[in-house]
Amino acid sequence: MALNTSGIIGQSTTLAGVFRMLSKVAPTDSTVLVTGESGTGKELLVRALHSNSHRASKPFVPINCGAIPRELLESELFGHEKGAFTHAIRSRPGRFELADGGTVFLDEIGEMDLNLQVKILRVLQEKEIERVGGAGCKKVDVRIVAATNRDLEAEVAAGRFREDLYYRLNVIPLHLPPLRERGGDVLLLAQHFLECFCRKKSRSLLRLAPDTRRVMTAYSWPGNVRELENFMERLSVLVDGDNVALSDLPQKILNQVGDTPDLMPFPREMSVSGPAPLVSREPAESKIPPVFVWPDLAVLESENMNLRDFLDAVESRLIDEALEKVGSVKNQAAELLGIKRTTLIEKLKKRNL
Repeated sequence: MALNTSGIIGQSTTLAGVFRMLSKVAPTDSTVLVTGESGTGKELLVRALHSNSHRASKPFVPINCGAIPRELLESELFGHEKGAFTHAIRSRPGRFELADGGTVFLDEIGEMDLNLQVKILRVLQEKEIERVGGAGCKKVDVRIVAATNRDLEAEVAAGRFREDLYYRLNVIPLHLPPLRERGGDVLLLAQHFLECFCRKKSRSLLRLAPDTRRVMTAYSWPGNVRELENFMERLSVLVDGDNVALSDLPQKILNQVGDTPDLMPFPREMSVSGPAPLVSREPAESKIPPVFVWPDLAVLESENMNLRDFLDAVESRLIDEALEKVGSVKNQAAELLGIKRTTLIEKLKKRNL
């Protein structure tokens, strides 16, 4: 069955890796911990996880653990009985009861109070909850998916997060990469947001000028997709004419990127055509160009090289070519090579570059 990733836009190799993991995890009932920087779209990913599961017809119930006061969060999660506290004039079910048969999404789980973490652990282990002021337990059938932008291992080490709960949540880790590691997805998303905002404001469609495209791909987007979306809305209001020029970009972006002439154009034109297709499972041999000639042992002997030296030389040459092609913009080079930006940086460090 085709993976439903409605709402998630991107064609980068890093996002394709996330989709592959999603397709494996969604049909199961395993607990998932989604990590990623703020603004990367973790809730969209979790909604896709739910919509591709056998619980898709049942409720999806999100709760932001950092947005609700600590003294109210327990009641929100587990419900309460009449008279359990002041103003509890009637019994009320909590989010876990409302989600029975479906998925509970605990967003910003790292913000949760330690005392409440114990009760979440009980739900994971025993599949039961107890209302505030209640005298007995209730069984609930829910899948728990949690998300955080914090380093939970560091939180555990600092004593701010329970170690046992961390390991119960981290059965399947799913990491959503930051926008700066998604290459051309920046332009896909930017054009998509521009189209949406221009349509809402009943104005002619804005296009990104070539220099603007180059700068936007090179910018690091510390606020990720959320920052990009807000910025596109600003442009849809403030830009005159039909093109977004360099002069329309804030100085903050221009200062970080540096001199525009030093940037190379993005290697291919992008179009918003939905999520990235999953990587083909065809044998690797079918993807090799017909002019390719496999090296043999005679090559190693003639160059007085071992296998490791040969592979390092090939890797270095391809990395140098990719960097040269995109003007040393690392996220674009990583996209060309089909690896993560962090992986490319580690390889460059090993070469002292």
